[in-house]
Amino acid sequence: MAETITMKINKMEDVQWMWQSNSNPWSKTEAARWSPYADIDNFIIEEGYSKNEEYVKLDGYVIDLKNKVQISRKNEKNQRPIQRTMANKEDKHMREDRFISDPIAPHRRAGAEYGWVSPFIIEVRKYLELEPEQLPSKNKTIVPIIVEKAAAGIIEEGKTIGKPYEAEKLAQILLEQKDKDINQVWTCCAYLYSMESFLYKKLNETMRPIGNHEHEKIWQSKIRTLGPFCLLLWDNPFNTKLTTGKVLFRVGKLTEKQISIYKDLAKNPEEYRSFQAFTSCSRDSHIAEKFPSANVLFIMEIAGAFCVDLKPISLYPEEEEELITPGVCFTVKSYEFDTTKKKHIIYLMLKQRFS
Repeated sequence: MAETITMKINKMEDVQWMWQSNSNPWSKTEAARWSPYADIDNFIIEEGYSKNEEYVKLDGYVIDLKNKVQISRKNEKNQRPIQRTMANKEDKHMREDRFISDPIAPHRRAGAEYGWVSPFIIEVRKYLELEPEQLPSKNKTIVPIIVEKAAAGIIEEGKTIGKPYEAEKLAQILLEQKDKDINQVWTCCAYLYSMESFLYKKLNETMRPIGNHEHEKIWQSKIRTLGPFCLLLWDNPFNTKLTTGKVLFRVGKLTEKQISIYKDLAKNPEEYRSFQAFTSCSRDSHIAEKFPSANVLFIMEIAGAFCVDLKPISLYPEEEEELITPGVCFTVKSYEFDTTKKKHIIYLMLKQRFS
C-alpha cells in the first residue's frame, strides 16, 4: 500500500471530531449527545486544527476552531459545541447505505448480463479516447491526465448536489497522487471510495440501474464526470488473478416484486446476470444481525471473480468489506425463506465470464 495514503489513514483513525446533537446543546439540564462528523468533514476539520487555523468551511457550516463551535451558514445564531476526541474504532458500525440496497437493477430486462466489462466502463474509455489495450495500469503516461479529469469530475458532481467543500477535499487528496505510480493512485481511489462521502453513493446510484432503459440517459450523462474516477478504481493493478473460494454476504430491503425476480432466476440456475456497479459485501456472516430491518440476506459463493479486500485501507475495518467490481456475473443457485430469522435467503454463485 502506498505510504502517503497509509499516513492519511492513520491520521484519520487517530482523531474524531464530534458535534453536540441533542435538541438544545446549550441546556444545562438536557443530557448531552455527541455525533461524529462524516469522514471528509472530519478530515477537513483536523487538517485546519493541525495548521492552527481559526476557521474551516464545511458544506452548510463554518467551524470556529478557536471557540470550538459549529456555526450554521443559513443562520449564524444556530451554533453548536464541537469537541476533538480520540477515535474509538469500537464505536463505528456497519453502514446501511453501503450494504443494504438491491445489488442489481430491479427492472433490468431479461438476459442483461452485458459480458464482463460494464458498458459504463466501455463508454468511459471511448470518452477518454483510449485504445482497446490502453489502461492506466498498463500505460503510466495517461495516469496524470485521467487523475485530473477524475478530480474535475468529482468537483463538478459535488457542486451539483450542494457539497462543494467535500468535493474539493476529495479532489485534492486524489490530485496529490497525480504524478505517483498507478499503485499509489489506485490505493488512493480505493481509500476515497471506502470513505463515508457522496462519492461512492453517487457512483453506485449512477451505475446500478444500467440495463434499465429509462435510466440510460442518466448514466450516460455521468460518463464525463464520474467516469474517469470509475475507470481508475476499476483498473486495479493489484487484482491480476481471480478470487476464488470466498463466501460473501450482503443484505437488502427489497419489495416483493424485487424478490420475485430472484425467485424466477432461481428456477433457471444457468441464466446469468451481472453487477453493473461496485458492490460492497462483507465477509462477516453475521451481517444480517447488524441490519435487523433488512428482509433479504444474499449469500454469495465465489467460483471465480474480480473483487478486492478493502479492509487494509478502510476507515471501517470491522465491516470486513470485499468489493465486487462492475461486470462480475452471477447465477441464482437457490432461494428460501428462513422462518426463524424471518428473512428471504438468496444464494448466488459469482463467476467471471470473458465473453
